[in-house]
Amino acid sequence: MAPETCLPIDDALAPLPAGRLLWLRSGGLDVALAPEAGGRIAQIRHDGVDWLVGEEEGGKSAIGWGCYPMVPWAGRIRHGRFEFDGRRYELPTNFGGHAIHGTGFTRPWQLDSLQADAAVLSLALPEDDYWPFGGTATQTIHLGPDHLALQLAVQAGRHAMPAVLGWHPWFRKPDRLEFVADALYPRDSEGIAITPCAAPTAGPWDDCFVSTRDPVLVCAGQQLHLRADTDHWVVYDAAAHATCVEPQTGPPDGFTLAPHRLLPGERLALRFDLHWSRSAPP
Repeated sequence: MAPETCLPIDDALAPLPAGRLLWLRSGGLDVALAPEAGGRIAQIRHDGVDWLVGEEEGGKSAIGWGCYPMVPWAGRIRHGRFEFDGRRYELPTNFGGHAIHGTGFTRPWQLDSLQADAAVLSLALPEDDYWPFGGTATQTIHLGPDHLALQLAVQAGRHAMPAVLGWHPWFRKPDRLEFVADALYPRDSEGIAITPCAAPTAGPWDDCFVSTRDPVLVCAGQQLHLRADTDHWVVYDAAAHATCVEPQTGPPDGFTLAPHRLLPGERLALRFDLHWSRSAPP
């Protein structure tokens, strides 16, 4: 069983400096990678407009800036507890008494390949109290002049394992968010998603939705169209300085609500595409 106290390496609120930045470029799109800071994207700049909350603006905490991969789970696991293949597990809690956003967003990733407009990173997942199953995570980043393609994947190692993947972009507060949901996962008194799904409610939100339509953010004369090969999106827009629109392969607490089982050697992937265009004049 995992220890009751929070272990420092995965503390979601602890400061996480960006470390070295590696800039990728294509046309008017510039992307800064921070491999040591959870393999995250530190900044996305399109035609001179910075789209992400930076390290200083996010209060320096690991959970609050850039765009980071959530692997091997996304969102909260209630009290870090879940069952898998008939056995109970308890992960260290790192945020409000729950285990949040996986083990990848606080750990340094290995840079496997770097080109002017592309990069590949990888992370060997632990096989210990933080995560007992092992496995390997990879992410691929590729730029076009107006397009950023991200792919996150996890492959089970010698053990079967549960998995939920996600991307967590902290967008600077847009002028407008266009988002239409088909259904909402309600939250209980602990703020954790539950089933069954319900009709969407008005914001502000910190919720997981089912949506088959692409979200759009409008800012500084630009439109940012988001597309992913999933219908699960978490939207957090209650902060004055930021809006998060997060594609996930399943809901928060997914190991309990909608378990996805990987056999040894099996792979789960999530693609996330960001495409810019000029916004229409008012």
